[in-house]
Amino acid sequence: MSRPLKPAPRSENSLTGRVARYAQVGGSVAGQAARIASNRFLSRQTDRGAHANDLRQALGGLKGPLMKVAQMLATIPDALPPEYAEELAKLQASAPPMGKPFVRRRMASELGPDWRSHFAEFDLEAAAAASLGQVHRATLPDGKVVACKLQYPNIESAVDADLAQLKILFAVYRRWDKAIDTSRIYEEIAERLREEVDYEREARHIALYDHILTGEPQVSVPEVVPELSTRRLLTMGWLTGRPLMEFRSADQETRNQIAIAMFRAWYIPFYRMGVIHGDPHPGNYTVRSDLGVNLLDFGCVRVFPPSFVKGVTDLYWALARGDRDLAVSAYERWGFRGLSNEMIDVLNEWAGFLYGPLMKDEPRLIQQTNSGQYGREVAQKVHQRLRELGGVTPPREFVFMDRAAVGLGSVFMHLKANINWYRLFVDLIDDFDEAALAGRQDTAMRAAGLTGLTADPV
Repeated sequence: MSRPLKPAPRSENSLTGRVARYAQVGGSVAGQAARIASNRFLSRQTDRGAHANDLRQALGGLKGPLMKVAQMLATIPDALPPEYAEELAKLQASAPPMGKPFVRRRMASELGPDWRSHFAEFDLEAAAAASLGQVHRATLPDGKVVACKLQYPNIESAVDADLAQLKILFAVYRRWDKAIDTSRIYEEIAERLREEVDYEREARHIALYDHILTGEPQVSVPEVVPELSTRRLLTMGWLTGRPLMEFRSADQETRNQIAIAMFRAWYIPFYRMGVIHGDPHPGNYTVRSDLGVNLLDFGCVRVFPPSFVKGVTDLYWALARGDRDLAVSAYERWGFRGLSNEMIDVLNEWAGFLYGPLMKDEPRLIQQTNSGQYGREVAQKVHQRLRELGGVTPPREFVFMDRAAVGLGSVFMHLKANINWYRLFVDLIDDFDEAALAGRQDTAMRAAGLTGLTADPV
């Protein structure tokens, strides 16, 4: 995996492409924004449920970044009002695939006109299709089965155009609800999305996870084929597995084993290396025959400063020990400043929800009630209190940290996993050392060819 990738082809981020994308999505987004603005001007009450449904319908027919962002926002606590989160969560990750002529053209543009000579077999029918690209199953001359991930045309142009529309949506939302300042959320999503369309970077993310999870038998990471990969084509070993939802009716021991594998796949990288997979979407992993998990997509990977991870562990111990000063220190470490006692209480309430399953040394469900979406009621209550207190600007690092926590919580709810979460968690953080994490992180980043790329300062 250390061999260099092919040189990046010409960028597809063109003025023509951006203009075309503006024309495609601008009307839908601008129309929704104008409706809200006119209602406010005329002092009419906006029917947020109906408006959210209209927005989902407008976005549902679009391939590309805006659909991807909509799916992200549906899983980030407080990024959108609940009516919007509920509607956007209905957007499907799968999308109609591009046809065979596109596949032939794209493969020829990435590997040359003789591209078929690199494969013994290549299925022109997509095995899976999502918002940014589609995957094809192929076989190499040596018999190795691989997955070829092909990016849709003009995606880079679409990213810039769609992010401009996203900024409009956030600005409109901010005018009617000031509980959460979405500016940092936008910055984080924009940076991660631009990374996600760079398949060379994703290949390095795979190498990073391969390094981090060496010796972790419950998690499989694909092997990249560098000589058949470019900025817009990623070829990697095919990992066989079944969708997680097929196991919802399995016996308790089976469901627990899958949940433990998922927990370790996400949180060993974070607490040992300061790295997290920011997208626990069911399409990004499968379950192996031995109940381990395959990680399939590495476009959305976040590297955190060791000091941020220290704040996460400090806040846990602060809540566990009732140490309010340590909790304040953790919030300040993340960039919160001038917090009132009331604001600290509200932040502790949200933190208490996230850390709740980790507090007692006993098996339990991740959420003790069957009340629907994971964390919805708590998030609504916290959101209301933040609004009353004048609002807050969350650090941008929270975007994918919270997204992973809530997304995984939903997975564990589907599985009805009954596990000693406390023991799993404390085993990871009991010997936490910030300096040691920094050293391991530097080693892992260098091994993956990510030198020179540093995590954002808090």
